Amino acid sequence: MTQLRRHPASWWAQFQEASDRFDTAYLTEGLSDLITAKISSPLLRREAEIAADIVVRHLGKPNSEELAERAVKGVERLVATVERLGERSGEAFELREVHALCHLLEGRYGEAANEAEEFVKTHSILRIFVGALRLERFDGDVAVKMLAAGQPPAAALASGKVIGKYSWWPSWLLKIVTERALAGELDEETVAALDRCAYAELSPAQSRIARRLLAGEDALVDASAVRLEGLGEKDAAEKLRKGDLNAVALAARLMPL
Repeated sequence: MTQLRRHPASWWAQFQEASDRFDTAYLTEGLSDLITAKISSPLLRREAEIAADIVVRHLGKPNSEELAERAVKGVERLVATVERLGERSGEAFELREVHALCHLLEGRYGEAANEAEEFVKTHSILRIFVGALRLERFDGDVAVKMLAAGQPPAAALASGKVIGKYSWWPSWLLKIVTERALAGELDEETVAALDRCAYAELSPAQSRIARRLLAGEDALVDASAVRLEGLGEKDAAEKLRKGDLNAVALAARLMPL
């Protein structure tokens, strides 16, 4: 997979702002696993793992004074180790991974993600951030695909919520709405129109017609419009020719079973 461009810390910060259930413990555990795996020094990696473990435990039990104190000391010890290594080794010792981890353990999630993108696949980091949202009825896979394709977080998360909400739709309709989401063409009007198709209780044959109409097959659109006109539905026929999604369900429903 081609590595995506790096995103600024402010871009990553949008995820935490998008959910009041954002799970910092989940994020810290997942991202620290990705980061520590890249630390080449076994001793430094072990110290990093110990610090990350206690911070994750504290985030899981934020009211524990003991864990809070141990977490602070663990991070301070790791930061001091990094500073000492930097002074002694200079450029000879690679510390970018542990620097990113320190930012993560200090709660600077955006900065940590931005730095981690230098040595961890962005797609992997995206999955951690999306998982940390803890949203109900949410399609995380679609959201990650949209983010990886360059869609802004607001649009990707909104589409993930829509597709999660309408997961009961037939598979052919879910495929269409997913394709439109990935193309950045999913809005409230489109969702409402597709929802009408879902409620139309189409037969398998009618579903195939609807799918082709939604794909914009010119010959079928014209033939369907002519049929609508013959049935006295001139307004619907005109809307269908103009690409109005609301007319698709009616056109498909009036097709012979």
